[in-house]
Formats: sequence, C-alpha cells, structure tokens
Amino acid sequence: MKQLKVLPIAVGLFFAAPAFADNQWVDGTDEEAVMTVLRASFTERNDVKLDRLEQSEMQKACSIAERTGEPMPAEIVQKIAQEARDSVVYPADGEFLGDWRQGEKIAQSGRGLQWSDKPGAVRGGNCYACHELSKAELSFGNIGVSLHHYGKDRNYSEDAMKYAWSQIYNPHGFNACSVMPRFGDEGILTEEQMKDVMALLFDPGSPVNDDSVDPKAD
Repeated sequence: MKQLKVLPIAVGLFFAAPAFADNQWVDGTDEEAVMTVLRASFTERNDVKLDRLEQSEMQKACSIAERTGEPMPAEIVQKIAQEARDSVVYPADGEFLGDWRQGEKIAQSGRGLQWSDKPGAVRGGNCYACHELSKAELSFGNIGVSLHHYGKDRNYSEDAMKYAWSQIYNPHGFNACSVMPRFGDEGILTEEQMKDVMALLFDPGSPVNDDSVDPKAD
C-alpha cells in the first residue's frame, strides 16, 4: 500500500486523505479500503476526532489536482471560490478592530485543536508560523506573504479591512487550494479573536505598522 502523508497545518493536525474520484483513488486504489485503514490507525482524543479524516468536496478536488499534477478545471475553481466567499460573516456590530495586544498573543500561539489540548481550551492562530508580522519578532515562517506594515501600506482603508477579514475567515475565496486555515468558517477563532488579529494588522499603533512599538513591553 502506498504511504499516506500526515500534514501539520497552522492550528492542530489535519490529516490529508488520498485523492480520489468515483470512490477510487486516481491510481485505482479503492477509497473505502484506504479509509478503513486510516480510521483504524488513529484514536480520537479530546478535540481530535476521526471526522478529520473526511474530506470536503473542496479538499477532494484539491487533493486530486495535487496528486495528478493536472490543473483544476476553471469551473471547479470558481465554484470553490464562490462558496468560500458566500460563507464569510462580517462582524455583527460592523466593527473590525479589537485589541492588537490580544491579537499579538493569538498570532504567537499555536495552541488549540490538537490531541493534547483539553476541549474548550483557548485557541491561537499561530500566524507567525507562516507570516512575518512585526520586526520585533525574529522567528517567523515564510509560507505566507509578509504582513509587515500591512495596514499602513493599505492606508488603513475599509476595503482593505473587508478583504483581510474575508481572507482570515475563509481564504479559499481567493485561492481555491489555500493551505491557510479557515479561521472563521471552521470556528477556529471567535469573532472577538478575529477582531484582535485584525487590530494587529490595522491599528496604526500596533507593532505590525509601527516599528518602534515593542509588543512584549506590556
């Protein structure tokens, strides 16, 4: 049997199930046989349930494209993006920004949704694992684009805020096979937490936009 990959993605562990179509892998392997082995290989613990092995239609389409190396049909790309954009829920009170200090803590924390986390534990966003945000933090990933001066470079505009909120809520609206977690759509972060992350990106006084600010000073 072919080896199966286990991929860590930002918050928690999300298991990559095989690419398949019509109940078979693209190489002819029976899907249900593989899923039976997968289910027997993992044990549910705390917030980690076996439903993580099940792929959505979007994930199936992206897996097939990755495994075959063939471009995803344009109509599928458009369908995924539209469904993702339709899923976005903007703040009920119309306010996008919370407390950037809390946003910095969320960006630093990778806790939550892992087998070692107790159910209901406060979750982080682990933003620094993929992005540069402030110059004060020297340890950051480069899977994602740099977010340094994010709000400043966009003149703190409302359109930029709406775009950023949508991107954090469900990034598949802009990149069909994005590896960025769907922080809002999957309920990884609360609305309040998303506002705090938004403040980190858009508050002129945050360390993202003002290099003289030390996020650890408080």
